[in-house]
Amino acid sequence: MSITLYGASLSPYVRKVRVVLAEKGLSYEHIQIDPARRPDDYYDISPFGRIPALRDGDKVLADSGVICTYLDAQYPDVSLTYTDPYLKARVEWFEKFGDYELGPVTTFGVFRNRVVMHLLGQPCNDEYVARCLEEKLPPLMDYLEANLAEDGFIVGDRFTVADIAIATQFANFSLGKEQIDAQRWPKSAAYVQRILSRPSFATFVEQEHGFVHKLLTKLGVA
Repeated sequence: MSITLYGASLSPYVRKVRVVLAEKGLSYEHIQIDPARRPDDYYDISPFGRIPALRDGDKVLADSGVICTYLDAQYPDVSLTYTDPYLKARVEWFEKFGDYELGPVTTFGVFRNRVVMHLLGQPCNDEYVARCLEEKLPPLMDYLEANLAEDGFIVGDRFTVADIAIATQFANFSLGKEQIDAQRWPKSAAYVQRILSRPSFATFVEQEHGFVHKLLTKLGVA
């Protein structure tokens, strides 16, 4: 069956699915969908316009978490979760931590203001970015730091979709010209660097940094 992924490359949730596909060695077509200008027929694939969406043969799904769960069950040769019920639940917990706790701060707070608003010709809300960095992010980083070992992964002893969900948000954080404070959160800084250095992540991240830098340079805000 042929797989098609729909969504904008700079979305952390689209990147999340792309990394899952790469880790599983699955080929696919990627169709770019601008979140600000979704074509009318996109709603036939994603009823509420959610990005990303995925088509696998005659099956259609939307939402990165749903898509990743499907891909892991449908293509189990490379598993990105556990069969043990507790470890599997922990993977789901940290995936949601990335999607719903980190995402609103790193992506919708920092990246959206520092990058997307410029691309839309609108001003960055510096006050809100500062609030994200000074108030919203530190308790999330404290929690992440407390749950990490000195090396390895966020759950158990292997790479899972939880690692992908967390690291993809920090890829956008970096695109927004921020990095984890390695003195304050050393385990977290090293962990994110390890995950983003995996081949399944590294190529995307390098391309995205070049693309964003080029666009912002043209706008005079790089």
